[in-house]
Amino acid sequence: MSADLDPVESPESSDLSGSAENPRPPLRFAYGKETWKEIAFLLSNLFTAVAGFVYAVVSIALGVGLAVTVIGLPLLALGLGGARLLGRSERARARALLGVRIAEPSPHPRHTGFFGWLWASLKDPVAWRTQLYGLIRLPWGIVTFTVGLVSLVVLWPVLPFLARGLANGDRGMVRGLLSPSDELERRIAELESDRGVVVDTAAADLRRIERDLHDGAQARLVALAMGLGLAKEKLLEDPEAAAAMVDEAHGEVKLALQELRDLARGIHPAVLTDRGLSAALSSVSARCTVPVKVHVDLAERPAEAIEGIAYFTVSELLQNVSKHSRARSAAVEVRRAGDRLMLQVRDDGAGGARFDGGTGLAGLAERLGAVDGLLVLDSPEGGPTTVTAELPWRSRPAA
Repeated sequence: MSADLDPVESPESSDLSGSAENPRPPLRFAYGKETWKEIAFLLSNLFTAVAGFVYAVVSIALGVGLAVTVIGLPLLALGLGGARLLGRSERARARALLGVRIAEPSPHPRHTGFFGWLWASLKDPVAWRTQLYGLIRLPWGIVTFTVGLVSLVVLWPVLPFLARGLANGDRGMVRGLLSPSDELERRIAELESDRGVVVDTAAADLRRIERDLHDGAQARLVALAMGLGLAKEKLLEDPEAAAAMVDEAHGEVKLALQELRDLARGIHPAVLTDRGLSAALSSVSARCTVPVKVHVDLAERPAEAIEGIAYFTVSELLQNVSKHSRARSAAVEVRRAGDRLMLQVRDDGAGGARFDGGTGLAGLAERLGAVDGLLVLDSPEGGPTTVTAELPWRSRPAA
């Protein structure tokens, strides 16, 4: 077999960690696009390594050398802040060319006052690890650039294997020095990302409510006011026409009230507030197009926020059953398992549901993840479909 058909492991498949962030994909072919990306990374190492080394040496030397003056420590702090930006660019380069998927470290902690900022900057572990990365990369950058350039000319048959081995060294450095330092820092970064999801979801909900009010109840009430005005004008000259208009306005009032009730149910149904999940889920299941069995086994009610999220999660899943599943029956089960609230919706439909299938499951999973929840989908072709959701259990405060 010729060299350009030799299978070579992908970057992540040679990573011994085999983590969820870097799954092991199938084998790849030599001189494929992954190999050329690795070669491009190795050849660009010299320039980025020189820039990182010079920046680290100059910023640390200036800050430490002038530490006896009033500007030394602030210069060092500013240099560490700039190191964070260099680390971000290196993670982006590794992501694009090496396929390294690592979480961004937590943002720089915010502190009030000059001295708070100074102290937080000087003890920032992310910035110090980035400076160390810049210092040790110079000799490695020279080696990888030289070997990569020479291999392009005289070591062509083994170039893919050399590129893979050297690139794995770069992957190790990036993961070891530019990734979040510990589980706490990683969790902070995840929560920062989740906060953005929550904000976006809340903004979308507000826009939906505004649109529903404008296009629904508000428009109907405007028409009602105009109709009553016309009826008032005709009251003396044409009582029968006025009575007909009042009768029509009465019907409009009923429709407007129904639309407002539906809108309020979409925000937070009264039955959930008054009677809890069991009654609320029985109510929402009654609106499903297939028969639904509901079983709620909770000794106590969870916190209002968790209860509301659970209700809307099941409601959205039952809407998917009605719209997409072609099922004959469905079942909902809610129970507590330790410090988690477990929700499960099953149907005997056609199956084949996916997170990218236009059913809103991806958005639902993001919203649950934003509150430390989880969504698991099991939907083989031909069915049945089982969706399991987990939420953190928080007890309702005592009255």
